[in-house]
Amino acid sequence: MYAVIKTGGKQYRVCAGQKLKVEQIPAEVGAEITLDQVLMVGEGESVKVGAPLVAGAVVKCTVVAHGRHDKVKIFKMRRRKHYQKHQGHRQNFTELRIDTIVA
Repeated sequence: MYAVIKTGGKQYRVCAGQKLKVEQIPAEVGAEITLDQVLMVGEGESVKVGAPLVAGAVVKCTVVAHGRHDKVKIFKMRRRKHYQKHQGHRQNFTELRIDTIVA
């Protein structure tokens, strides 16, 4: 069984037992959370597609860890103008373990 969920402005295809890094969620490590924005649920040949959400479907998951992704380097330059700008960014993430999908 798999589901397509929406969290942090992005969509993810998940199945039970999978680990997933999503945009940071304010929850303690070890806490159990439910993601109720389920766009699609599939099992074998049967597929339920929501309009826009599947009614009554939730994905239960556990917060495994919080962290920061690798640094992304931003470099801006204007040729012949003596302009160079260096910048870096590290995005925060929350790692989730998908426990169950309830459709």
